[in-house]
Amino acid sequence: MKTVVSVSQGSSEYDYQLETEFLGQPFRVIRLGSDGDLGRAETLLESVREQADAIGLSMIHDHYQVGKEQLLHPDTARLEDCIPDKPVTTGSGLRGILQEWAVRHTQSELGHFFDNARVLCFNGQASYRIARALEEHTDNLFFADPYTDFGVPYLLTSLSQLETYTRISAPFMYRPVAARAVEMALHNPLYRLAEGMVKSSLSDAVESAHVIVASIGDLEGMGQKQLDGKTIITSRVTDSSLDWLKARNVAMVVDYSPWLEDRPVGTNVMEAMISAALARTPEQLAADDYLSVIQKLGIEPRIIYPNAYRRVNRFAFVIHPLSQQYLTKTPPLDWIANVSPKGVMNLVEKAVAYTPPFLYSKVSGITSPTGDEVEGWLITVGGTPKEIMAHDPEFTYSRLLQAAKLAKKLGAQVMGLGAFTKVVGDAGITVAKRAPLPITTGNSYSASGALWAAHDAVKKIGRVRVGKSGKMAGKAMVVGATGAIGSVCARLLAKAVDEIYLAAPEPAKLLALKESIEAETPGATVHIAGSADRNLADMDMIVTATSGAGKRILDIMKVKPGCVITDVARPLDIPAEDVAKRPDVLVIESGEIQLPGRVHMKDIGLPDGIAYACLAETIVLALEGRFENFTLGRNIEWEKVREIYKMGLKHGMKLAAISGVNGVFSEEDFERVRQLAAEKDEPVKGQAKKKAQG
Repeated sequence: MKTVVSVSQGSSEYDYQLETEFLGQPFRVIRLGSDGDLGRAETLLESVREQADAIGLSMIHDHYQVGKEQLLHPDTARLEDCIPDKPVTTGSGLRGILQEWAVRHTQSELGHFFDNARVLCFNGQASYRIARALEEHTDNLFFADPYTDFGVPYLLTSLSQLETYTRISAPFMYRPVAARAVEMALHNPLYRLAEGMVKSSLSDAVESAHVIVASIGDLEGMGQKQLDGKTIITSRVTDSSLDWLKARNVAMVVDYSPWLEDRPVGTNVMEAMISAALARTPEQLAADDYLSVIQKLGIEPRIIYPNAYRRVNRFAFVIHPLSQQYLTKTPPLDWIANVSPKGVMNLVEKAVAYTPPFLYSKVSGITSPTGDEVEGWLITVGGTPKEIMAHDPEFTYSRLLQAAKLAKKLGAQVMGLGAFTKVVGDAGITVAKRAPLPITTGNSYSASGALWAAHDAVKKIGRVRVGKSGKMAGKAMVVGATGAIGSVCARLLAKAVDEIYLAAPEPAKLLALKESIEAETPGATVHIAGSADRNLADMDMIVTATSGAGKRILDIMKVKPGCVITDVARPLDIPAEDVAKRPDVLVIESGEIQLPGRVHMKDIGLPDGIAYACLAETIVLALEGRFENFTLGRNIEWEKVREIYKMGLKHGMKLAAISGVNGVFSEEDFERVRQLAAEKDEPVKGQAKKKAQG
């Protein structure tokens, strides 16, 4: 029987002995803790010299390779020199393989999991292989080595900085005289006085990270506030440590340690066993040796969810002020608006368009029934629609690309474009080509939300029946039918309504759209016109989806009583004063989606927990882990409209309470429209009856 001894600088409370079979050979494994006493560790090593076939050193500084810098720790070298005639290992060879594999395995299993994640490594030198693998997926790498080595509240922000730091600090950390001087300085009363500030600063760094690479001991003192929703990459996760992580609401743990006899063991133990079994020193072990053992034993990184399945993905969404009036509500511009004439605010509106993008709001609390969660950020670009449309598209592109860089830095995995930022130029195509993360305009879900709201509203009004074919036995019109959202609304309405009327000032595009719809939906009755006025009075449902920006779209006084108008345009096609003229007509602002969970987000002009459909599309993609360019350009695919609708249902998205220009409609509002429409119908029916009796 071969014997492997692990001498640990940790507590002797966790000492154990076990017998097992390893690579077809009987083994005894002994763990001995020295309680942090280096002298005692030397004594323990001397005591086991005769019986040990190989020895592992645990919870002691390793010899690190960081970039081109080879670091030999004096304490480790001292213990190794105690028994030069025995194979001694810290497990660094196996550890490096398993650490890197843990990252690649997780990214492969979960898909894009580490993309743009903010990663904090407590010890960058010890986790260099992990960081190097993560660098392939994110630039947001942070290293706390200045904190842990010298108590300096400063984070390194790249692998190159870590390598430079290691080269400069090595003489102080890894030479005995200098190391003792550093140790004395760290116990200086002045340093102890500042220690609380340092811990607080490191706590903030943990809280702002998405992924933390650390030992369980490193995280001691961190609470739920810092660790809620985090992913921890670590080793030797026992039942007790898992309970500790569970109590702090950690979302996911990646454990790269090997297991033996149903318990996690240190890589030092496993590498010592490999060395003894193969009769080779750790220096003689080659890649093939490690690969052979890993495959024979079925060693694999563990992905653990302490509180059941929970995955937290990240998004960003670009917003902008929809009018000069929006600017007057934003400090300190609200103060300027109160004391300045209109001309000054016009200048302010122009100036704000040139401001760089900035973070408007953190978004949190969105939770799918599947267990998936998202957090995100609303990023503001300053241009109003007037200013956006007054400039060359490249003006807006540059600001959106700045916003995308900010989104990437924050950790977003996908970014959506809101309001006029998605209609500029080629509707997101150029931005997606240049941006450092996937882009979507949200137009697929906007189209879906428009019809969703219209369908529910028509049912609530109750003036149109559904025929045997399942279609609404009535007439529907899409104004702005050749536009991005309008064309998709037209395609979908053709499948749901007996007759559809398409209106747009682009005859050739209308002809092509009619031809396409008739091919997609055999039997569809499609009418086309250059303007809405000609057939307006016969419509049971109207969808307006233009980018008219203040132009008159339709004459609401010609609309049929009880008609449901769904205004998808932003800014709205139908002003509030026109809506007020027809209380017998329901004008809804469609596209608002009720987000699942307890949502925390600054005011965006909608009730709490409700989002515009374009924002909701970005959130749905994040929940689904679909980090890709989804909706781009002006030709939206109706298959994607259907797909995003189904994904939304899966993740608990609901149509929000239907709202109009004056807020959410109540049941009394729907009843009022029904009654007023019926009253207007009476004289018409009476005249028709007299004429028939005639």
